[in-house]
Amino acid sequence: MALTFTSPRSILGRLGYGLMALSLSFLASAAPAPARAQGLPDFTDLVERVGPAVVNIRTTERGRTARGGPGGDVDEDMLEFFRRFGLPMPNRPTPRTPQQQPDGEPQQRGVGSGFILNADGYVMTNAHVIDGADEVIVTLADKREFKAKTIGADKRSDVALVKIEASGLPTIRIGDVSKLKVGEWVIAIGSPFGLESTVTAGIVSAKSRDTGELLPLIQTDVAINPGNSGGPLINMRGEVVGINSQIYSRSGGYMGISFSIPIDEASRVSEQLRAGGRVIRGRIGVVIDRVTREVAESIGLGKPSGALVRTVEGGGPAEKAGVEAGDIITKVDGRVVDTSGELPRIVGGIKPVNKATLQVYRRGSHRDLSVVVGEMEPERTVARRTPERENAKPPAPVSSVGLAVSELTDVQKRELKVKNGVRVEAAEGIAARAGVREGDVVLTVDNAEVTGAKQFEALMAKLDKSKPITLLVRRGEAASFVILRPIRQG
Repeated sequence: MALTFTSPRSILGRLGYGLMALSLSFLASAAPAPARAQGLPDFTDLVERVGPAVVNIRTTERGRTARGGPGGDVDEDMLEFFRRFGLPMPNRPTPRTPQQQPDGEPQQRGVGSGFILNADGYVMTNAHVIDGADEVIVTLADKREFKAKTIGADKRSDVALVKIEASGLPTIRIGDVSKLKVGEWVIAIGSPFGLESTVTAGIVSAKSRDTGELLPLIQTDVAINPGNSGGPLINMRGEVVGINSQIYSRSGGYMGISFSIPIDEASRVSEQLRAGGRVIRGRIGVVIDRVTREVAESIGLGKPSGALVRTVEGGGPAEKAGVEAGDIITKVDGRVVDTSGELPRIVGGIKPVNKATLQVYRRGSHRDLSVVVGEMEPERTVARRTPERENAKPPAPVSSVGLAVSELTDVQKRELKVKNGVRVEAAEGIAARAGVREGDVVLTVDNAEVTGAKQFEALMAKLDKSKPITLLVRRGEAASFVILRPIRQG
């Protein structure tokens, strides 16, 4: 029998390969499985389900000159965009002469979108889409057209409800905005520039974005353009979660930031429109401002929350309840007011004539006030009055912070509706740099109420001038906090 010999080098080589294979096998079994790559979502089924409930809305007006005006013939879709977002109207030269429609002839005014709420023809859209229209025409996805009746429009929330005479219509389900998460996919369906049934997609960028509107808005990066207004923002379950309403733009075009009205807020508005054609909101009669971190820390409030009352309407619910300019409203019926923008929303949701409890922060402590909520009216300008200066005492010497003050006369107190305070006769140095000026009324110094000129000087003398001093100052009918900062020696 023949024997076969293997060299030691070959044996070691084979052994090495075997050990290597064993090690690789062990490492492969011990290493965590790689995460499965997730592809982009497929929206096709979603669009097929909800698309039939999205409508195109055209509006017309009668017997008016074409909106291009002299020197320009501007597309109506673009005009809807410029009107909505406050951009200057374009003046594009054209060789054509703007044509005028004969009296009584309908002329297309704008274009927008909407969606069907229920099978008997109620359609939700934006108030700005139908604002000023003589005729509203709704086109369904199957190309049927209907003249719509306007049930009601609420400009404050930018929500409108129209009705078409039809039955058995496709509808869209209402979603739960509280379950909407930042980062989840959403789509928009609408008629940008009149291109019906256009679908765009993106993600939720932020929720409860305060843009100065009455309602908090949903921010997305879904492409929204003129004509998308009033269309639905839809989640991956095929539910509408918002009404596409606004974009942020510096150029006049889409820049990746869009805003939608939350559907829960819009639904509450539409219910009132359907019931009575208008929305009834509560009001308490105050002009408010935000509370800055610096002010909150300087007056002992802590975190910058609540709404600073700048003006209290004479004879209004807040004045009757004892609210004063300079108060910070921190709660309404136990509901925390985190930002000043939340106060109108909270109060607006309270039915007029009902009582509410306001928690206010005043001069270093909280107190509760009971207010009878009134009904919100169209905004009106409050006339400012200049306090009478006759019989006023000569100004006191200029204080260490640069203020000369005098006593308030009884007439001035009545005019300003204040119990105490001192009038600024001159402002220099630190006070002038902080923005205090002649005619202002100082109500408090570091949360201590000012009762007169001598007492004001005594308060100022006790303070540490090396630290900031916070004054509550009344100017006209508005109050605000002013921080006097010491000059640091270099």
